[in-house]
Amino acid sequence: MSQPSPIDKITAPVNRFIHQEHTSGIVLFISVVIAIIWVNSPLQHFYHELWDIKFSIGFGGQMLDHSLHLWINDGLMAVFFFVIGLELKREFIAGELSTVKKASLPMVAALGGMLVPALIYFLINKDTSAEHGWGIPMATDIAFALALLSIAGKHIPTSVKVFLSALAVADDLGAVLVIAIFYSSHIALMPLTVGAWLLVLLLIGNKMGIRNISFYLIIGFGVWVAFLLSGVHATIAGVLVAFTIPARTRINEKSYAESIRKLLFDFEKAIPNNSTLTTPEQHDTIEQIKTLSADAETPLQKVEFSLHPWVAFVIMPVFALANAGIVIGSGFFSSLVNPVSLGVTIGLLVGKFAGVLLATWLMVKFGAPLPAGATWKQIIGVALLAGVGFTMSLFISGLAFTHAEMIDQAKYGILLASLLAGVLGVMVLRKS
Repeated sequence: MSQPSPIDKITAPVNRFIHQEHTSGIVLFISVVIAIIWVNSPLQHFYHELWDIKFSIGFGGQMLDHSLHLWINDGLMAVFFFVIGLELKREFIAGELSTVKKASLPMVAALGGMLVPALIYFLINKDTSAEHGWGIPMATDIAFALALLSIAGKHIPTSVKVFLSALAVADDLGAVLVIAIFYSSHIALMPLTVGAWLLVLLLIGNKMGIRNISFYLIIGFGVWVAFLLSGVHATIAGVLVAFTIPARTRINEKSYAESIRKLLFDFEKAIPNNSTLTTPEQHDTIEQIKTLSADAETPLQKVEFSLHPWVAFVIMPVFALANAGIVIGSGFFSSLVNPVSLGVTIGLLVGKFAGVLLATWLMVKFGAPLPAGATWKQIIGVALLAGVGFTMSLFISGLAFTHAEMIDQAKYGILLASLLAGVLGVMVLRKS
């Protein structure tokens, strides 16, 4: 066994932190706290000025000129949605949504958890200018929800975590469809047509067996630009491109294992040169192992695992920092008494809980089994955690409203409901 190098000793704790399931939620929470403290400090003006800085890209007469805030919401979040698309495809192929039996309970629970909050918000804001915000309380923040579930204790069965994960993934799918259908602006057909043809090109590349990730990322960037110019929200491009990424290996598990065993035997048989360098034979064997291992990986999983830390520890915290700046003054609680804040708060806190729990109860009533080892008290806790709608709810509020006051009112509701839902969910799960 080789001794760890000095740099390994430094990076090992960081790697352990990154790979713990609840740490992304902690980093996201810290970003929210920093944003709130920053916007309520004497440096408030710098907070707003930073996100209003303009950046332009393009050439000739075609220029994209947007603020830093918009580049984060339309650019970085497209990568976030790209990873969501990869997760969805993986779950549909071989995960918790791969069969009707597996998918039925979390899918129906997610549907109930979207319809009831949307209905509550709509009824509170019916016939007002804020009516269009009904999609805000429909979303669940998977990072926060899973982090809180981990905090709730180790006694909770793995099946409950799987149920919440599948529910949140199905919820993400619903949010993507809602954004695509209801929160895209007027459609420009020419850029949309270009984007569609680029997607067809990616699908052809997949069918032809192209596995080079650069091919998909470069053309995928073109899809993103086309969608950005078309009026269909650019983040939808991330999901669609993700579904074109190959999810097949070039070699099956049995052949891979047999070939690796043979190569390891060849490596051990090669005469060592008693130095820090490998022999030419050993080097050739190592290269063959690398090629074989690449053939045994799916491009989809390789990209997902590579991007996940960047999304969890860079993109989502930056998004939270840019969008969670809420001014909390002496009249904060009185400012919550408005239709938007009430619709979002009640929708997330009451609607999510009632929708998920009612849908789950109906499915069990009609014969679907509860997750193995789970109790109804744990399902109640999960239904409460589903009301933590932070990231996606903030994102949709920016699409639903153009008026700054309404966006702030939605943020108030999201913050309060997510806080209460998280605390109540953890309390119930700890007592379960």
